[in-house]
Amino acid sequence: MHALWTISALHMFSCFFSASEATGSGIVGGKVAKPHSKPYMASLQVQGQHTCGGILIREDFVLTAAHCNASDQIMMVVLGAHDITKKEKSQQHIQVAEYHPHPNFHGKYNYDIMLLKLKPKATLNRYVKPMGLPKKAGKTPANIRCTVAGWGQTSKKSKMSPVLKETTEKIQFSFECKYIWQYHFESDLMTCTKPDKWGGVCQGDSGGPLICNTRPVGITVFTYKNDCSDRRYPHVFMKIHPFLPWIKKVMEGNVVV
Repeated sequence: MHALWTISALHMFSCFFSASEATGSGIVGGKVAKPHSKPYMASLQVQGQHTCGGILIREDFVLTAAHCNASDQIMMVVLGAHDITKKEKSQQHIQVAEYHPHPNFHGKYNYDIMLLKLKPKATLNRYVKPMGLPKKAGKTPANIRCTVAGWGQTSKKSKMSPVLKETTEKIQFSFECKYIWQYHFESDLMTCTKPDKWGGVCQGDSGGPLICNTRPVGITVFTYKNDCSDRRYPHVFMKIHPFLPWIKKVMEGNVVV
């Protein structure tokens, strides 16, 4: 069985040794994003260190991957950032008030999705804007190019990127992903991509969005452990649409913490 790794940087310093089959991600290759062109992007940080990405979907909720959970530590969500190593005037640092990992997530790969409730709410402006979620299940065909972004590693042995980077990845057929990842890949809940020839998501990019035709269709969850840019191994994302009823329920306050 091929080695995978969930791609949160949190695992790099807290539980890096525990993930034996999949790994989290960061943007390898790609290009520096135009500053503040993605006002929905969130940097999840513990002790001032970037651990995961996320998407602001309402002024008080961020969508991310469940394996990014740091409920035993103080996690801050940084919004409005381009360079996360600097104190930009555009940045808002907001503490996570509540963690809502999907109830069916049990530390592995299925149901790897989580909502973070912020307190206080974010102040919306030109630098900080929520991204709307898809209202219906639109099938994303194979071979179209989609965008990924994050502050993750820029190469196998590098540190996190100080600035937001982006690149494109090509959607693959589900049967191709199932063949490679076997029981780790659930076609109803996941989609996968082929890394761009210059790279793609890597360690530290977990929780960030997969955007196809201007809409978010997935959340970054895992890549190949030994080399996230190895094009033989698809990158895997949790689909967002199947979780819309649960997301709505949590945001309406109908879920007990």
